[in-house]
Amino acid sequence: MIDLAILIPCYNEEKTITKVVEDCQKAVKNIPDTQIFVYDNNSTDQTVKLAREAGAIVRHEYKQGKGNVIRRMFREIEARCYVMIDGDDTYPAEEIPKMASYILNGDYDMVVGDRLSSSYFEENKRPFHGIGNKLVRGSINFFFNTDIKDIMTGYRAFSYGFVKTYPVLSHGFEIETEMSIFATVNNLAVKNHIIDYRDRPAGSTSKLNTFSDGFKVLKLIFTLYRNYKPFKFFGFLSLLLVILSVAFFIPYVWLPYKATGKVLNMPTLVVCGFCFLTGIISFYNGLTLDAIQRKEQREYEFRLQQAEWQKKDSK
Repeated sequence: MIDLAILIPCYNEEKTITKVVEDCQKAVKNIPDTQIFVYDNNSTDQTVKLAREAGAIVRHEYKQGKGNVIRRMFREIEARCYVMIDGDDTYPAEEIPKMASYILNGDYDMVVGDRLSSSYFEENKRPFHGIGNKLVRGSINFFFNTDIKDIMTGYRAFSYGFVKTYPVLSHGFEIETEMSIFATVNNLAVKNHIIDYRDRPAGSTSKLNTFSDGFKVLKLIFTLYRNYKPFKFFGFLSLLLVILSVAFFIPYVWLPYKATGKVLNMPTLVVCGFCFLTGIISFYNGLTLDAIQRKEQREYEFRLQQAEWQKKDSK
């Protein structure tokens, strides 16, 4: 097991990959037992050739999507600390030693390279990206009661325990959001580390689509909230259904019945009854799924302990 693995997921980054690899080499020259890995995701340009010439270890993931690349990286590499950095030269490689030290010496599980607290909004020239980042950050911090400053940053450091117990479910750019929520709901130690951000150099284009990938992220937040907070999700749905059924039942069914002795709106009565029953079912679904989720959290703690034992055995 090596001390530090620098992971660079890449897709058509020939304009910047050489500089990124060389910057990483300079940053970690005083950290022994470090290896730099470039994981290529079906690039059609000179990314692979240039990464090898720069001195990186090049590997491949043939399923398209950043999430698939990260799954491959986490599965194959054994290290005490992992630093993930994009190959587009937007993140400062000189911050790698500091971020790695939080993992190696500070017992953190994940370090987040926080762009939003420094230069992101001045440097990023892509329209609506700033709004999207604020929306995602606000949504997650509100729904999951956390304080992660930059949810969608691609610059992160991880512990061995995090990497070997994190189930990668996303396929694309929503992977960073999934990581942030996973760390929060499992009560892992997360450190915000402010970094300077710079926009892509001329000739380098982003693969992130503001709207389609943004909708995927928002859909993921909704899905993960339902999965990780089932009692709150289904409890709110139950309350809403019960309120609607009562709100329509009293004025359109109960009051006319008291006045005439007859049910004048039978369809309304049937719909209100079904809404009320659905609300009760939703409530008990929330209770059941909440119990399952708590069991999953207990099992995750055991998996985390096993990962720590494996790390100690491999030293």
